[in-house]
Amino acid sequence: MSTIIKIGIAEQKGNELKNVNSILVKKGQGIVGDRHFKFDNDIREQITLIEHENIIFFNELNKTKIQPLNFRRNIVTQNIKLNNLVGKEFSVGDVKLKAHDLCRPCKYLQDKLNQYNLVKELIHKGGLRCEILTNGKINVGDIIK
Repeated sequence: MSTIIKIGIAEQKGNELKNVNSILVKKGQGIVGDRHFKFDNDIREQITLIEHENIIFFNELNKTKIQPLNFRRNIVTQNIKLNNLVGKEFSVGDVKLKAHDLCRPCKYLQDKLNQYNLVKELIHKGGLRCEILTNGKINVGDIIK
């Protein structure tokens, strides 16, 4: 079963992501209280997801212990291949999302984590950029369908 195992938001750009149990999301805007929330938000900036299995892969490969939220994605998933969702609509709990693009690892994250191989090692493993299609609440433990 595919589930949400962690959720994180940062109120301002550059701030550490704060671990939360739930978030309120607004269609076309983003996560209430997150740094990327805006009233007419780009479809790829509203919410991001990453697979926990890819975080484990990176940590094992590099013998590191980087915590999941330090990868700076809003939602950490388990037991789902996110790349297969690009171009598709899916549900997280009662909220509908549409995956528009892979969330490619960037130099900013690489420098922030002091991991100079991050971009290379996480290519096609950095998660998804999604549009929020319905208002609602997403909780840790929610099922992805």
